Amino acid sequence: MSECCSPSSSRSGPSGIAMPTRSGDHLVPQVTVPAQTFAMGDAFGDGVRPDGETPVHPVRISSFAIDSTAVTVADFRSFVADSGYRTEAEAFGWSAVFHSALSEGAEIVGSMAGTPWWLGVSGADWAHPGGPSSTALDDHPVVHVSWNDAQAYCTWAGRRLPTEAEWECAARAGHASRRYPWGDELPSPEWPCNIWQGTFPTDNTADDGWVTTAPARSYAPNDYGLYQPIGNVWEWCADWFSPTYYSMSPVDNPPGPSLGAARVIRGGSYLCHDSYCNRYRNAARSSNTPDSSTGNTGFRTASL
Repeated sequence: MSECCSPSSSRSGPSGIAMPTRSGDHLVPQVTVPAQTFAMGDAFGDGVRPDGETPVHPVRISSFAIDSTAVTVADFRSFVADSGYRTEAEAFGWSAVFHSALSEGAEIVGSMAGTPWWLGVSGADWAHPGGPSSTALDDHPVVHVSWNDAQAYCTWAGRRLPTEAEWECAARAGHASRRYPWGDELPSPEWPCNIWQGTFPTDNTADDGWVTTAPARSYAPNDYGLYQPIGNVWEWCADWFSPTYYSMSPVDNPPGPSLGAARVIRGGSYLCHDSYCNRYRNAARSSNTPDSSTGNTGFRTASL
């Protein structure tokens, strides 16, 4: 996949580390999404065909609870300390770091095909997001976690990843056809989310106050109480990805395709910019292989 915000690490094979058993305390505050029918998909024509954001179609969702924020570094640290889990980035020995986020002395082991601003960095992982000499901040979303890692956390915490339909329903917060959680326009300079400002990928003016991740509880929440469903970090969803799924999706609680090569990610990240990666929208979707990890992908969980 050649896309600015979610490069595939193209690594083969799982880490081989056993999944933890359920035993942990998931402390992220919850919000309740009421049962409803909503129009899912891109009503503005913003998306590109390979993303499969159309057709707009009715989806009926049962009520569920979802994390108000992405899982933070502190939350993930508790999971690792309690379970002994080792992430896939740690097992593989490297992860994908954006070129301007490299820590001092970081060892580059490769670059991503089609996206040279993404670098494979030895020792980059959830605790060291820019490389071995960097330190993750506890109140920021955890990154450098693969879909498999997110699943391991969910198993430990007695949670699950939201489906793609649940994620979009929660992001829209009961408002039909909005482009963003707050409305249809992106005001400036009062940035309501953490995205790229400047000229991608070389000049980030950081007008929103952040060069990489912002604390998970930043900016105003949407009307359901979700913080930063768009911008900041991409979020893993439960579903396999298919660009044609919307044309055959069931109305009731769609689970996504039964098979696939990549898992859905939603919400965009601090690297999204209109000039290249216009995916910080409610309807925007992308994907990555389930063993891939990057410096701009995290997750939030939903109730079982």
